[in-house]
Amino acid sequence: MPGGLKAIEQAGDRALSLVDSAYAALKQAIRESVFAPGYQASAGELALRLGVSRTPVHEAALRLQEEGLVRILPKRGIVICALAPDDIREIYEVLIAIEAGAAELAANLPEVERFALADDLQLETDRMEQALAAGDLTGWGRADEAFHRILVERCGNRRFMRIIQTVNDQSHRARMLTLRLRPRLPISGAEHRATIDAIRNGMPEAAREAARHHRVRARDELLPLIESVGLRHL
Repeated sequence: MPGGLKAIEQAGDRALSLVDSAYAALKQAIRESVFAPGYQASAGELALRLGVSRTPVHEAALRLQEEGLVRILPKRGIVICALAPDDIREIYEVLIAIEAGAAELAANLPEVERFALADDLQLETDRMEQALAAGDLTGWGRADEAFHRILVERCGNRRFMRIIQTVNDQSHRARMLTLRLRPRLPISGAEHRATIDAIRNGMPEAAREAARHHRVRARDELLPLIESVGLRHL
C-alpha cells in the first residue's frame, strides 16, 4: 500500500476513534444525568466539560440526535432532550411488550442456556439488593438496567435488542432521575426472582406474566408519582 494512502487511512481511523470516544462520553453523561434534561451548550462547552475536542463532539451529537437524546440547534448549540410523562408512558409500552416476549422465549431455551441465563439474572438482582442495602441508588439503577438488558440480549431474538435499544437509554435516564422519589424499590428484587424462577423452570407463560407484571407495576407507580410532584419533564 502506498505510504500516502496508508497515512490517510490511519488518520481516518484516529478520527473515528475520537468520535467514538466523544459519543460514549456524552452518552454516558446524558444517561447518568450529568447533563440534565433541557441543558443547552455549544459543542465547545461540552467538549471542555468532557475533556475531549470540539469536532468529535459535534459528530457524536449527530449520532445522539438520531437516537433522540439531543437536538442540534443551528447557531445555538446542543440541547439535551427532555422526556415528558407521555414519553415515559410510550417507553414503558415498548418495554412491557418486548420484555414479556423475551422472558417467554428465554423460558423455552435449552436447559443449559436457561440455567446460565437465570444465574446471571440472579447475580444482577443480588447486586441490586446489596446496593439498596448500602444506600447506593446509582449502583441499584445500574444493576437493574443490567438485569433487563441481559434478559433481552439472551432470549434468542436478536431483533428484540435492536428495537429496544432505541428506548433503553431514555428509560435508564428516567430510572436514574426518579430513584429517590420511588418508595417501593425493594419490590423489584422479588419481582425479578419470579421471572428468574419461571425461566429456570422452563415455564414460558409464567415467565411472560412475571416480566409483564413487573414492568406494568413500575409504570403504574412511576407515572402518578411524576404527576404528583409536578414534573413536566425528565
